[in-house]
Amino acid sequence: MTNKYEFVPGDEITIAPGRTVKRIRALVAIAAFGVMPGQLGGYVESDKNLAQVSGNAQVSGNAWVSGDARVSGNAQVSGNAQVYGDARVYGNAWVYSNARVSGNAQVSGDARVYGKAWVYSNARVSGNARVSGNAWVYSNARVSGNAWVSGNARVSGNAQVYGDAWVSGDARVSGNAQVYGDARVYDDARVYDDAWVSGNAWVYGDARVYDDARVYDDGFIFWASKVGTQNGTLTVYNTKDNSLQVTRGCFIGSIDEFLAKSEKEHDDQTHLEYRLLIEVAYSRITRAVTKVKS
Repeated sequence: MTNKYEFVPGDEITIAPGRTVKRIRALVAIAAFGVMPGQLGGYVESDKNLAQVSGNAQVSGNAWVSGDARVSGNAQVSGNAQVYGDARVYGNAWVYSNARVSGNAQVSGDARVYGKAWVYSNARVSGNARVSGNAWVYSNARVSGNAWVSGNARVSGNAQVYGDAWVSGDARVSGNAQVYGDARVYDDARVYDDAWVSGNAWVYGDARVYDDARVYDDGFIFWASKVGTQNGTLTVYNTKDNSLQVTRGCFIGSIDEFLAKSEKEHDDQTHLEYRLLIEVAYSRITRAVTKVKS
């Protein structure tokens, strides 16, 4: 069968000492992408980076693919994107703009990675997921379904973002955390450990959700910022055993434990403020839990 492309003599980029990527030129038409014979493509280090015979995959613009990375199926790598290491881009996936995919990361399905986003290590982005802006998805993290990770967000560890969930701003999702459904995590919020945020829940501001948190709805969490002597954030949320947990700075524990610590360490006025905030949090969350159960 006829090869799909050839290397253009003299048109190459040095990406590391002793290593170059070479411009490719189409030898056959790729109707799916409107590529005509003779049309210049992007850069690859060798023909193992882009299948010569099978599939309609293409590398175009100033994008380059190197190392043991592979682009296959109907996937596209374009713009100034870079795919390297042992990364895989396949299916109908598209990596473009200034995005990077590296390490053992995989982008598949109809997923899109663009902007200055970076998917690396053993991360997986699949389905109709989007990773954009300056977002990073790494370690063993998974982003799938119609999920979107954008802004300066980071998804790492064994975290999963899926369904129609969004993680954006400067948010961090890590550990074994899961964000799914129509949930939104943004601003400077942190979701980690074994926490789950799902349903219609929104977690934002300086909220901290971790340990065994289960935030299935907007009403399952309460937080207040600029509280206490250090102007920090107090967060109260529902857990998997339907108890309420409090986080404040390095503290994590039950309501009773928090109030006992507060009474011991703070002046009367600060302790009173914390107690009033806890009463509001308890009222709102228990009402939301009761509503969902009924």
